[in-house]
Amino acid sequence: MSASPVRVAIVGGGIGGLAAAAFLHRAGIPSVVYEQAPELREVGAGLVLAPNAVRLLRRLGAMDRLTEHAVPLEVGWEFRRWEDGRVLSAEDLVGACERLYGERTYTVHRADLLDAISSAVPSGAVRLGRRCTSVTVRADRAVVAFADGTSAEADVVIGADGVHSTVRGAVTTPTPATSSGICAFRALVPAEHAPAFARRRAQTLWLGPDHHLVHYPIRGGAVVNLVAIAPAGDGTAESWSATATVAEFLAEFADWDPRLRELIQAAGTPGRWALLDRRPLERWSHGPLTLLGDAAHPMFPFFAQGAAQSIEDAAVLARCIAQDPQAPVDALRRYESLRIARTARLQEVSHARAHVNHLPDGPEQEARDAALADADPLVANGWIYAYDAEAEVSAASV
Repeated sequence: MSASPVRVAIVGGGIGGLAAAAFLHRAGIPSVVYEQAPELREVGAGLVLAPNAVRLLRRLGAMDRLTEHAVPLEVGWEFRRWEDGRVLSAEDLVGACERLYGERTYTVHRADLLDAISSAVPSGAVRLGRRCTSVTVRADRAVVAFADGTSAEADVVIGADGVHSTVRGAVTTPTPATSSGICAFRALVPAEHAPAFARRRAQTLWLGPDHHLVHYPIRGGAVVNLVAIAPAGDGTAESWSATATVAEFLAEFADWDPRLRELIQAAGTPGRWALLDRRPLERWSHGPLTLLGDAAHPMFPFFAQGAAQSIEDAAVLARCIAQDPQAPVDALRRYESLRIARTARLQEVSHARAHVNHLPDGPEQEARDAALADADPLVANGWIYAYDAEAEVSAASV
């Protein structure tokens, strides 16, 4: 525990920002979260929580709240062929995750994850309706200005304000985003309207030419979450609030297995937004400012690690500040050095996966499908799931 008077301001009250506040609180360091929305809520739908994130949430004491609604997966990486649903490969996760990594893999609605993390944040630590408009550095401190004309001074400012981060502009000059040529559809289907194959405690990935679709249950199995990747149309926005129609969603999968089309047909209004391409940043920190989560390393969703990496960032950042609260600038440099290579690697492998998933039918696709049948992704991705973010900080300090 730290008795330091270091003042920490967190811009953004999403998963990463609240996780930072929770881990700082656990380390004895108070912080204030400034969130632009009038209430705490996560837009979007479901996500997968792998062991590398779950072990950190357990240390926060958030798992009891989380498991009220989270679904422990029994089957993962169930790859199916687009036209007939033939199973190409599947991984039995029952017992395997815990045996290898000490934790299970869960699926969860983003709002339920946010609620669980919020339970570890002290009351009064979050200020709502505070939209950050600029951040300036004065000597060794920073001043955050808000749209309502108020401001806050802090020894450390953490930019957890997402892919369109305002704080990032005060830290570095990022390269402009470029079009990836693909977009994401997201939708929710009530379980009672979903085909039986989609209600199982399984993470299923349908692969086809230029497209793929993932589905799994969330909300205790009451809802099926859909995420589909397709070619981007003109004018598709990079926004969680952008929507499409079920007809547009269906049109992308017109010739696919009828059972999958039945699942899409039962969806509510789907979201649809562009996936823009961003290269890894060369630095995340500048003096008393640093970045966390999507503000630092936005990544394609193909390894299901976006939220997990935000949680890892938060755990490492809190440890670094707690170890040296009288020298926060040094702590931020250490945080960046511990995190930047890992997150850049995940950005890169996620980017490369789009090509593999979307191969047209032919020799390359046949070779991919044969490789999937022989693969053990739970073991192959051990570099992701076995990683203990807090242990890495301790090892680096020795």
